[in-house]
Amino acid sequence: MSILINIEDLLSGSIVEGTRMEFKKGWNPVPIMRSICAFANDFENEGSGYIIVGVDEVDGKPIRPFEGFNPTNLERVEKELVGYCNLIQPSYFPRLSLEAVDGKHVLVIWCPAGANRPYKVPDDVTAKHKSYNYRIRFRSNSIIPNDEQTTELIQLTAKIPFDDRVNTFASVTDLSKSLMREHLQETNSKLYEESEEMPLEELAEKMNLSQGAKEHLFPKNVGLLMFSRKSQEYFKGAVIELVEFPNGLENPYTEKQFEGTIQKQLIDVLAYIKTNVIKTKVIKYTDREKSDRFFNYPYDAIEEAIANAVFHRNYELQDPIEIRILPEAIEIISYNGADPSLKQTDFDKGRVRARRYRNRRIGEFLKELRLTEGRGTGIPTIVKSLADNGSPVPIFDANEPERLHFIVEIPIHPKFIEQGNNQVSDQVSDQVSDQVISIIKYCSSPKSRQEILNFLGLKNHSMNFKRNVQPLIEGGYIDYTIKENLKDRNQKYVATDFGKSVLIKIE
Repeated sequence: MSILINIEDLLSGSIVEGTRMEFKKGWNPVPIMRSICAFANDFENEGSGYIIVGVDEVDGKPIRPFEGFNPTNLERVEKELVGYCNLIQPSYFPRLSLEAVDGKHVLVIWCPAGANRPYKVPDDVTAKHKSYNYRIRFRSNSIIPNDEQTTELIQLTAKIPFDDRVNTFASVTDLSKSLMREHLQETNSKLYEESEEMPLEELAEKMNLSQGAKEHLFPKNVGLLMFSRKSQEYFKGAVIELVEFPNGLENPYTEKQFEGTIQKQLIDVLAYIKTNVIKTKVIKYTDREKSDRFFNYPYDAIEEAIANAVFHRNYELQDPIEIRILPEAIEIISYNGADPSLKQTDFDKGRVRARRYRNRRIGEFLKELRLTEGRGTGIPTIVKSLADNGSPVPIFDANEPERLHFIVEIPIHPKFIEQGNNQVSDQVSDQVSDQVISIIKYCSSPKSRQEILNFLGLKNHSMNFKRNVQPLIEGGYIDYTIKENLKDRNQKYVATDFGKSVLIKIE
């Protein structure tokens, strides 16, 4: 069975953090079984772990050329692994995938977080007399926990994060095979091709989106949130509400609600903000050639703040994520607040590391789609992108001591408030981003989807189209050439009269 992400992405460390990966030059069951047990315990709710056999490493980085794993040994290793996994208490079985890279094969052992932690494993699975210990991950090592950590691990018994729990009120048939395959295609997983003729139930099991015996098989909450067309039937509050207050917190205001799978909501709301909210300003000076260019809100800060809200919110509550567009700030509000281990002083310093993730599976999938970054980088990214743009510092409100909500306030750049700067000889300010302008110009004559995405330097994937082109259609900047059949194989896109008028206005 293939893993859910591309092997090169896994090896690069761009999607999976180093603490969740181990490289082994060869098949060595003693340390490998310790690590399997540690990944199964998932002490900090980080998500799946990966052990790559056939790859040597230095300081946690893979060394090329790879040693490789001989495929003829796969059957023997599989049999040995089953025997060793039966020694884990309670039994736990990871998933194996033989992956081709650099003209060789490597064996990937995918270790999803276990549903029956805590797990113990023999210190030496090959020894005649075995001594058992718990194992947890500490940085990049699989260690025996101390007394305090052991107590905490035991307290995690049956405490499965909400997104990884089975939903007995739903059916596996509520999952959408096409949405699942769309994710696999976007992540360039080998499983995409393998799943074409695969039954829905089998694909759900291979993506770890279901659990139970064949006659009592149920989907997990993460599957309903991310791969079902009925998400809001089961999670009515799992939506994003965007409200624009042009005159502050008073009438008039406009509301827009984003529904569907949570990754679709995230992509759609970011596209809307990028097209309709973010503005660029260029200030040219009379005494120097170089001009200043900045944004009312840097996109990277907005993207990270909203992605964090989607990642970390409490999906057991009925409260939606709220985004308020105010005259001088954008507020992102998520309910049930930040993890209790995170203090207001941590946010004030701009350095925050979650003690234990609330939604480990959602985090995995969002990282695979590159919609959120690695561990602990969200707050620093927001702070840095605002500083690089010359904007005021963000405000983080942890709502202590009640901790009922968490607010990120992104202030507007002061130059979008100031008037009458006498150094300015020419100012250009518009709601249209540079990318939107370039696409409108490019589509002055009809262009196909592939041509537009190639022009943007992107792969011809549906998610890239939804994220970068669909908002221009919805905004009226470009339109279909074949309107009677939007899915026609000869469909192209051309700039509208409105789009052309925008270009004239800018020029």
